[in-house]
Amino acid sequence: MANIVFQGPAALTLDGKGRIAMPARHREVLSAMGVNQLTITKHPEGSLMIFPRPAWDTFREKVAALPMAASGWKRIFLGNAMDVEIDASSRVLIAPELRAAAGLTRDVMLLGMGSHFELWDAARYAEHEAKVMGEPMPEALQSFSF
Repeated sequence: MANIVFQGPAALTLDGKGRIAMPARHREVLSAMGVNQLTITKHPEGSLMIFPRPAWDTFREKVAALPMAASGWKRIFLGNAMDVEIDASSRVLIAPELRAAAGLTRDVMLLGMGSHFELWDAARYAEHEAKVMGEPMPEALQSFSF
């Protein structure tokens, strides 16, 4: 799993049943990993996180090990997690509860984030990105070399 990297954006459309079609480049990687099951949960910034099952298992263990002081976040991540299968037409069903939580209606952006994906409402993501780009660079990145 360490060498698997998902990256890049994909503008997608939710169908009438709340499904997205997984882009071919990601399907190929998931297939090579032997992964057909994904886990979807809430992200703290208002999007959804979509994990291939092996990456979810690692994330879940880290969250479960958090101290009691983080129990609210444990509930956010673990209590909202839903397992889904990639169907025969390469679609992924996003549960109504998760769609509502992330404000997903039609146009969405799927972002490859290394070990997992983020799924954003397209307009909300554009606003988020503009806000981030308008802020000063965080101290952690100020000495980063491009």
